[in-house]
Amino acid sequence: MKKEQVVNCQFSVWYPIFKKHSIKSLILPLPQNVIDYLLDDGTLVVSGSDHNTQQTHANNSDSDAEEDIQWSDDETTTTVTAPEFPEFTSKVQEAINALGGRVFPKLNWSAPRDANWIALNSSLQCDSLSDIFLLFKSSDFITHDLAQPFLACSDQDSPDPVINYELVLRKWSELIPGGEFRCFVKENKLIAISQRDYTQYYQHVWKQEEQICHAIQAFFSQHIQYNFLDEDFVFDVYRDSQGRLGEELAGGGEITQQQEGPAFRCTTSEVTVQPSPCLSYRIPRDFVDLSTGEDAYKLIDFLKLKKSQQEDSEEEEEEEAANVPQ
Repeated sequence: MKKEQVVNCQFSVWYPIFKKHSIKSLILPLPQNVIDYLLDDGTLVVSGSDHNTQQTHANNSDSDAEEDIQWSDDETTTTVTAPEFPEFTSKVQEAINALGGRVFPKLNWSAPRDANWIALNSSLQCDSLSDIFLLFKSSDFITHDLAQPFLACSDQDSPDPVINYELVLRKWSELIPGGEFRCFVKENKLIAISQRDYTQYYQHVWKQEEQICHAIQAFFSQHIQYNFLDEDFVFDVYRDSQGRLGEELAGGGEITQQQEGPAFRCTTSEVTVQPSPCLSYRIPRDFVDLSTGEDAYKLIDFLKLKKSQQEDSEEEEEEEAANVPQ
């Protein structure tokens, strides 16, 4: 994947082209002070004043965003104050209201799909800037967008393009995961279609393979082919219960397979059902590295710690044994 391809896959680049066939969305420039806040590891307080008039918010007298939160111990007292962005907050709330009061947030490329566990509703549905900040500050996907968007690019020697970061708010829609498909395009030809949620078995997908393929091929030919800036790319498409289609671009990159008709891949049995790959983000990264052996240095440190603890324990036992009256 080239850096130019990454730039072309930004939401604000492709959305105007395919707006007619996508979910209604609004794009807001992300101020630098908000970016700094999202990248600040030390800021744990969620900012963003809630202007929602819902009863559940109104009854919570402790949710005043301007109130200082105090953390104290026996020696010192530290006051942590949530930063405020009144102008940006107002624009975001106005956009949320214009989209029906509930939105799906993302940045230029990624949504915080790895952080839905931290939300009170275990969902990416947001109705205030505080909800969005909570998800964004808990998401490795968002941090990757802000800090390392070109990490996987092959042309690392070339200078990084300048990125104008944006907050994307999409009108909330209840989409069934079994209706989502990922499509792969090489040289402007559709070469493969895959069930996007590969962790689950959807009987209707397996039974309707031929109809799904024909519908997606027709949609691609009529609305997508030759309209995107690159000739090799990946896009996501949603097929509802009536067979209607809509799309979202997923990314670009090197695609090597080519054949006359698109290959179709889906989970064909409940036996092959897998856990969601996002589940690993619910526990500390160190735990994941230790359990999978991905970071050898962490494993070495862990074994050294266990050895040290064992030696200390043996010394204590020897001292106790020596002090026992004969």
